[in-house]
Amino acid sequence: MLRFLTAGESHGPLLTAILEGMPAGLELSAEDVNEHLLRRQQGYGSGGRMQIEQDQVQFTGGVIAGKTTGGPISMLVHNRDWKNWAERDIAPMPTPRPGHADLTGTIKYDYDDLRLALERASARETAMRVAVGAVCRKLLNEFGVEIGGYVRSIGDIEANLSDEPPDYPARFAAAEESEVRCPDPDASVQMQEAIRQVKIDKDTLGGIIEVVVLNLPPGLGSHVHYDRRLTGKLAAAVCSVQSIKGVEIGSAFENTRKRGTQVHDEIYLDDSGTLCRHTNRAGGLEGGMTTGEPLIVRAAMKPISTTLTPLGSVNLATGEPDQTTYERSDFCATPRAVPVIEAMVSIVMADELLEKLGGDTIAELHTRFDALRRGKIDEFKLHNTEWRFGYVYP
Repeated sequence: MLRFLTAGESHGPLLTAILEGMPAGLELSAEDVNEHLLRRQQGYGSGGRMQIEQDQVQFTGGVIAGKTTGGPISMLVHNRDWKNWAERDIAPMPTPRPGHADLTGTIKYDYDDLRLALERASARETAMRVAVGAVCRKLLNEFGVEIGGYVRSIGDIEANLSDEPPDYPARFAAAEESEVRCPDPDASVQMQEAIRQVKIDKDTLGGIIEVVVLNLPPGLGSHVHYDRRLTGKLAAAVCSVQSIKGVEIGSAFENTRKRGTQVHDEIYLDDSGTLCRHTNRAGGLEGGMTTGEPLIVRAAMKPISTTLTPLGSVNLATGEPDQTTYERSDFCATPRAVPVIEAMVSIVMADELLEKLGGDTIAELHTRFDALRRGKIDEFKLHNTEWRFGYVYP
């Protein structure tokens, strides 16, 4: 139902995105997007680029008089840093940086300078993902779906998230008050100190981000085809973000060290006749479909590849051993990546909701959303009798 494209280079004049498939009638303003673009620029450990840019979205199609039209939504964000590059003679870049797309991109596209790979592979592109995700988030909010994220760990410092059951809105709010987007104040202080030290050491740090989606109806996604399972869709979307090297749903890796009886979420019937779970170790997905419990996605972000300390490489122009040259970058991008992961999860879940509901207008979607099954016991129509497959197969 939804698809989007982004275009533009890190130091080019602007970034562009086109989002197709958004229904008509959704109230949408630039501020709905700009608040998340601003969040993307904030975070302890960011580099000098964020002191230059002041990202503001401009709608150039698909939004008229403050409402979506049903047509493709086109957006752009200007690169203020462009003026520093527009008339500059670009120095050659012959030595690839380990961990970047410099070498692999040049092998694939036969570039005559490594910067051509850098410019498009740069995480500057995620500004437009955040813009697209903000539009999708506005659609989800229309149906009471809330999305938030925070940092669980940076380096070897882990947040103490022991509230049970988890108070996710409180975590979201606390994270936004933290310079490292961590809801644990004590861990936040330690994380800032670790980032401060890594700057001194001319190195970088990564971490783990958790994004949670609340109030999703059960039954989004599907088990009948591999490419419609939400588990795979979310993993692909999140791992497409620069520097993300791993994804888990719920406590997936921790679950591998336990027995099945300690992992699976037992079902009970509450006083309203709704089927519920005592726990949510599955992270809100079973069989590639939403359960109605909070959807929990965790992303593992590697340390940024651009380090002030040079790394060994090879000059591709001379064939001689060489060391990397520093390009301005973050020392720890994990706090700034939280809105980016939120955006990718928002895009996937908005697409799933639209696929489930169909319809061309917000009004149509509301009618169909109100009719969705919610896992109440009186919704089931099980015949509770013996039956046969009925296939005729020699």
